[in-house]
Amino acid sequence: MIELAAVIIAVALVVLVGFIVPTVIQVRRTAMQAEQVLSQVNAELPGILKEVRQTNENVRAMSDQARMGVGRVTALMRTIGDVGETIDSVHGMIRGRGVSLAKNVVKLLSGARAVLLGLKARTTKGGQANGKQE
Repeated sequence: MIELAAVIIAVALVVLVGFIVPTVIQVRRTAMQAEQVLSQVNAELPGILKEVRQTNENVRAMSDQARMGVGRVTALMRTIGDVGETIDSVHGMIRGRGVSLAKNVVKLLSGARAVLLGLKARTTKGGQANGKQE
């Protein structure tokens, strides 16, 4: 009975070793691959970090340039708005003065016409009066 137990234990140990040996071999391969990957990451990581920093600086510079551009566009738009308001004011003044000027010209022309008609009437009457008296 002891011999049977010893045989069973021996078979169990052989089966256990049969499963453990491939597992240990696989763990060793995995550890070696992990070591290679870590070595590769350690070699490439400084370059990647440098590129990330440079990209970050480029994005900041572009962001600053965009802010400056927006500021310039805002100033330009304000200036254009001011010019538009000035043009509108000048247009209103010209329109108002133009109407006044047109009224004054019409008054002047009406007055000149009245004077000419009066002179014509006097000349016509005076000529007839001069003609009759002679």
